[in-house]
Amino acid sequence: MKESYYFHNNTVILNYSKKYIRTSNELVQSEGFDAYLDYLLPFLKKHHYELYAYVSDGYASLEDVKKELKLVLRYLTVMEVEELDHPYLAKRHMFEALIEEGYNCWRSLQRYSVLFSSNEDGYQQQNFIEADSFENTVVLKFYRKVQERIQGGQNKVYRQLQAGTNASVLLQYYDTNLPSVYDQLQGIPFINRMMLRTPLILHPKSNKRKNVFAEIDHNPIHNFVKGVEEWICYPAKVGSLLIFAYFHRDHISSAIALANLFELASLEEANGVKPDAILLFGNKDGTKDTVFHYDVENDIWVGKVSDSEEIDYFGYTKKALLTLHNCSMMQKGWLPIHGAMVNMYLKDGTKKGLMFMGDSGAGKSETIEALSILASDLIDHQEIVFDDMGSIHLDANGNVVAQGSEIGAFVRLDDLDKGTAYRDMDRSIFFSPEKMNARVVLPASTYRVITTDQKVDCFLYANNYTDCRGLRFFENQEEAKQTFIEGKRFALGTTQEKGISTTFFSNPFGPVQKKEECMPLIDRMFDALYQTGIPVGEVYTCLGLENKGDHGIDEAAKALLEFVKQK
Repeated sequence: MKESYYFHNNTVILNYSKKYIRTSNELVQSEGFDAYLDYLLPFLKKHHYELYAYVSDGYASLEDVKKELKLVLRYLTVMEVEELDHPYLAKRHMFEALIEEGYNCWRSLQRYSVLFSSNEDGYQQQNFIEADSFENTVVLKFYRKVQERIQGGQNKVYRQLQAGTNASVLLQYYDTNLPSVYDQLQGIPFINRMMLRTPLILHPKSNKRKNVFAEIDHNPIHNFVKGVEEWICYPAKVGSLLIFAYFHRDHISSAIALANLFELASLEEANGVKPDAILLFGNKDGTKDTVFHYDVENDIWVGKVSDSEEIDYFGYTKKALLTLHNCSMMQKGWLPIHGAMVNMYLKDGTKKGLMFMGDSGAGKSETIEALSILASDLIDHQEIVFDDMGSIHLDANGNVVAQGSEIGAFVRLDDLDKGTAYRDMDRSIFFSPEKMNARVVLPASTYRVITTDQKVDCFLYANNYTDCRGLRFFENQEEAKQTFIEGKRFALGTTQEKGISTTFFSNPFGPVQKKEECMPLIDRMFDALYQTGIPVGEVYTCLGLENKGDHGIDEAAKALLEFVKQK
């Protein structure tokens, strides 16, 4: 990033390596503050016209308004209001309202900082955190000093709000060790460290995923639009894979949110290492592509998500990465599972690995949540293996085992128990909590757990459409396999679908596009499940029924608890 600041819609990026603010006076005179006023004044004109009329009265242009505003603000950082004579201060209550609205408007933006590092010594890491914390203090002190001088006295209550940024990243240039066809990616900095000020509340332009991810016959890297210092890379450990996720800075919020979902690879894990896959997110090529391709020659999966308002939704980021992950895992002979798995440990020593499968909205995570609440007195602890996407394979002894892909969970607020989001609020990233289909990204597991082979004790299809309660196990292997392959569900509107729909193996992120490659894996795994005596069934979540089947998911949890308690 070549500039000291960058504004795009409701996103602000501050580049501390170019400009670092140390005092209130430097803040007011900075180019970034000037750019913020360019945003604030039209905002006031549209949403608070009375304040706009007050601040612009008597001035010929917005440049004159900005000049006078900065002059008064600079004076107020060193002088008492009684010592000043300015038309703005003739109506102190209006100026106080202006300061408050300006502060609230600033805090409503998605604010990030970046700092470039040439090495990874301890001082750099400490300096990166301290630098952002100090900047937060500068902004907060500036606001308080001006606000208290205008009101004529100190506040009685002080709220330590996030006045500076919401998150900060330390960037470093890595050796990518990529084939020459990917030379355009050279010189793009990698995220080396990240600091989040949680709870982090983001407001993307969209709140649901509409597109599917299509396989194409050419490498998307040929359509890459690099620009000048406009991209950053999040080296993501997606399950056992390494994926270089490149983000245009207009979509830095998606890169930030990945920290709660996919483990950030270290310098040693990413520097000079060829990735298993590459994602180009926010590519400004004038299309609305959500595509992927397998580079056979270089053995790299490549995905591209083009820049558009409708893809300004974290679901696109997550599913693009998981599509690349799933295609790569199928190549290795592992079967991707769109579902959830938890290791449940009871206080009596019983341990069960419960695995569920179902498309978005089927009730996978919600069933685990309901079981956790119901069995809270019996549970010693539990481990989330995956909350949305995992895979199963056969170990050296022919046992069916599972691994996950994510260290977090991206879930609908409406489908969680009311206490869950609040319990984990201090670590959470929220997406448009005031809207329908509001989402939250919660840390859920550790990288060690999700990449360790986990024993599967039952495999259940999450059925949200049948008016039944509890669960049942399939005695017939073909019936079971057909149910899982059909991928039927009642779509709750979390994607573009509504009503009853079917998706091949409930997984539109790889298996749908690679049916021929997926079918032999399904046959092999179901043979192994039945040969080793692992129960296969369906659990009735009732989420697609009217009023959610009058808490039908609780009946499913009760039935599951009885299974878990079996020795």
